[in-house]
Amino acid sequence: MASPEDEIARNAAMNTTALNPLLGGINRQELLGAVTMMLRSTMTNPVTTARAMRKIAAENTEILLGKSARSADPKDRRFKDPAWQHNPFYKRGMQAYLATQEHLNDWVSEVKMGELEHARAKFVMGMITDALAPTNTLIGNPAATKRIVDSGGLSLLKGMKNLYDDLTKNGGLPAQVDKRPFKVGENLATSKGAVIWKNEMLELIQYQPLTEKVYRTPILIIPPQINKFYAMDLTPMVSMVQFLLAMEQQVFVISWRNPTKKHAHWGMSDYIDSLLQASEVIRQVTKSAKINVSGACSGGITTATFASLLAAAGDKRINSLTFMVCVLNPQREDSDIGQIASDGSLEIARKMSKMRGILKGDDLARMFAWMRPNDLVWNYVVNNYLMGEDPPPYDVLFWNNDTTNLPAQLHSDYLDIALHQPFDRPGEVEVAGHLADLTKIKADAFVVAGVTDHITPWKACYRTPGLLGSKNVEFILSSSGHLRSLINPPGNPKAKYYRNTEIRPTPDEWAATATEQSGSWWPLWGEWLKARAGKQKPAPKALGNEAFPPIYAAPGRYVFND
Repeated sequence: MASPEDEIARNAAMNTTALNPLLGGINRQELLGAVTMMLRSTMTNPVTTARAMRKIAAENTEILLGKSARSADPKDRRFKDPAWQHNPFYKRGMQAYLATQEHLNDWVSEVKMGELEHARAKFVMGMITDALAPTNTLIGNPAATKRIVDSGGLSLLKGMKNLYDDLTKNGGLPAQVDKRPFKVGENLATSKGAVIWKNEMLELIQYQPLTEKVYRTPILIIPPQINKFYAMDLTPMVSMVQFLLAMEQQVFVISWRNPTKKHAHWGMSDYIDSLLQASEVIRQVTKSAKINVSGACSGGITTATFASLLAAAGDKRINSLTFMVCVLNPQREDSDIGQIASDGSLEIARKMSKMRGILKGDDLARMFAWMRPNDLVWNYVVNNYLMGEDPPPYDVLFWNNDTTNLPAQLHSDYLDIALHQPFDRPGEVEVAGHLADLTKIKADAFVVAGVTDHITPWKACYRTPGLLGSKNVEFILSSSGHLRSLINPPGNPKAKYYRNTEIRPTPDEWAATATEQSGSWWPLWGEWLKARAGKQKPAPKALGNEAFPPIYAAPGRYVFND
């Protein structure tokens, strides 16, 4: 059975930081305005407010008298301790909290507001009620009070030390991971390879083949600019790089530089220009005119822009495309993030990053944490401070906390994509120096989404096949969340995915006739790539070539912010 710490880490890993183009448009002042709107609604909607208050008072009276049958959702990890069921004090406290939470949420749903104000009010009320959970207090958490007794008060001292460390070293947020066991290049990102080309923006890593023969057409992986590339090469057991090498692929990966204020001018055009140069190096090193290209999350938006630019120029170097957990045309209704962001807040976000030169990775991570406070904040308040435990060591969370910045211009370009929807309007909107038109892309495509992914929801990812001009598109639905849908190596007995070889008009129609497949989707993708990788040839004995010799060993230097 998994420990509570492992369970906390796994749930946090379902909520890793990623760039939704709308995420940068959440404005603190507008959320405070939602609080004002709710307070005003108590006056403008007196009947609704009075009805909610009567319900809260009536049910709390029943609770005090011990007549309430209210219980916590079995999936709510906060109330797993037996004391919540058997101790009258704790049981009544839990019931009062759950009753008040439900009736307050009902009240927000019933008051008269606009759609945007409703979404923001619901979000803010959720933050407030999550914060007020009795489990977040020492006196209201039976497990924490037991721990104090069992440890002779040492857990309280350790919790105070953890709090001090987080206030002084972690920007005030509770630490999500014990970073001490991990070191990039030693037990993370250890696949053998070399940087064979670099410019100011990126390093191009070529990995050492593991097999005697390789397929002629190489694969280039383009990670998101807001994350470091080694999610693709965490540890050997879960490394996508290692898997592809075992599948006899020639593997190249982009490692983006972590930008600072002096790189504020870097925009999508600059990133695409660098990819053009990198792809030309790959073609010269491998002597292959074609390249298979894969992009993940916001790296998929960069990949789509890259492919669109090449298609517009009649350049056919891209042989196939893979889009992983990526939404090319984000809509407001896709996610909670989109529902509370307005055009005005997006423009405020644009001005803020322009003024600062970058959108800081730490700020994005903090913003993201408060989008999922129970999993990314309060879980760790309880674990680190009330229980006096160190956060668990977990490779995915170490990577997630190894944040990177986004240049102001690239942030602005992503906001423009969210506002102007260029991929939905082929040939109408300029992106990276050309009129974006994905219908000109004819290469075969493989699209992966996650059932429980709230960052890039699967039904939003399903729009990608309809945007492309490709006649042969495979859409796969993994059973996991955002990152776990991506890092999905063979061998997990619980892994499964859904497949339907026919692209239907709507995601629901696709799902209705999709079949469940056990195991990881990686082997299916690996065979799909093999079928599009040409003939085999002897594996190269050395990395790079005479024109592009190895500069230094993988994982390179940009991953260390050098």
